Amino acid sequence: MAMGDSWRRLERDIVACDKCPRLRKHCLEVARVRRRMYRDQEYWGLPLPGFGDPAAPIVMVGLAPAAHGANRTGRMFTGDRSGDWLYGALNRAGLANRPESTWVNDGLKLDGVFISAAARCAPPANKPTREEIDHCDGFLDREFDLLEQIRVVVALGKIAWDTVLRRSAAVAPGSMPKPRPKFGHCSETTLPIRQGAGPVAILGSYHPSQQNTQTGRLTRPMFDSMIHRAKQIAFS
Repeated sequence: MAMGDSWRRLERDIVACDKCPRLRKHCLEVARVRRRMYRDQEYWGLPLPGFGDPAAPIVMVGLAPAAHGANRTGRMFTGDRSGDWLYGALNRAGLANRPESTWVNDGLKLDGVFISAAARCAPPANKPTREEIDHCDGFLDREFDLLEQIRVVVALGKIAWDTVLRRSAAVAPGSMPKPRPKFGHCSETTLPIRQGAGPVAILGSYHPSQQNTQTGRLTRPMFDSMIHRAKQIAFS
């Protein structure tokens, strides 16, 4: 489905953002130096908009672009092993037409899924500060407002989980249960995520980072099970 004017304005605003000098300096330096295997490529080096189906009932929120992945290619979870895990799982679930994502023009299409992130610039050591994440909250808010068919939000990691819960608390004050829902793989709660709309399912998942996948903390069956649960809720 094609993106409308509101989406295009949002993408322009994200790409033009310069609120976080530390992150902008880091992204541009990474794009200038480049990794040896990518020396012949021109890096994106700018903040990243979301990617996917604007009519999606499933929204997946990650942490931030990878320095030599999305910061290089210009698309979320594209060009690194985390993306291979994510799009491989979505492909197995029938939600993506390809099992990998290598570049922005590789033909990848998502059906029923939109990919976003808590932070839009690649942070040093993959650790954005809370202030830097706060600067990006408005972009995620605008995406949620435009994604009118949301039924499930999947938070990839605790930072994404906390970011989504903050959004819920802002749009529906007093709706947060006590104790506050805790993050964990396959954790699940139901909260409002859009102003004036009903509650949606919030699912937690370990992030498909190499740190998690290579150590076995996150396995393919675990990840596939979480995607299956999201699909089950979204299309039931």
